[in-house]
Amino acid sequence: MKKPFLLLVLVVSFTGFVYAQDEEDGSGDRGFKAENIFTGGSLSLSFGNNMFLIGANPVLGYRLADWVDAGIVINYQYTSYRNYYFLDDKMRQSLYGGGAFVRLFPVNFLFAQVQPEHNFIRLKYLPPNGGSSETLTTSANSLLVGAGYASGRIPGVNSAFFYLSVLWDLSSDIHSPYKNNVNNAIPIIRGGVNVYPFRER
Repeated sequence: MKKPFLLLVLVVSFTGFVYAQDEEDGSGDRGFKAENIFTGGSLSLSFGNNMFLIGANPVLGYRLADWVDAGIVINYQYTSYRNYYFLDDKMRQSLYGGGAFVRLFPVNFLFAQVQPEHNFIRLKYLPPNGGSSETLTTSANSLLVGAGYASGRIPGVNSAFFYLSVLWDLSSDIHSPYKNNVNNAIPIIRGGVNVYPFRER
């Protein structure tokens, strides 16, 4: 399972690069440009009567052409759940990992995204009344596919832009953090910002 997944990551990472080599930028210049590097990502925060979640998804990418971005993403998420109403037990989950992504822009403000990931998951269960805790560790492959909206992305201009995307995990991995308890994919909504730290001013 790991070898096909790693191959998919490499294919997704470099597909846009291969096609972008034929893209002219108007000046005839080609090759690597530091001003096309972008970074940013998204933050997650959720809490309720018996649940708390915090997470981050930093990205590092490169604008290969006006119509394609590619890069890598790092995932971290911590979730704490307490069952006040029945057993008064607790569950704490830590997730970390990452993957690669390609975004294709058919128009300036809409994009399609493919993002293979591999995540490591650590789940700790704390029973009521001070009983012995149990810890489970596992990992999962995911293939996130979806679409999104970008605000402020301008062709030929490396200016900061905001984005909002909705992704689904198309993999069949039963340990995926993006599946419910009957292994059905749940929508993953992410919003964030991309900035170009080396852009020309």
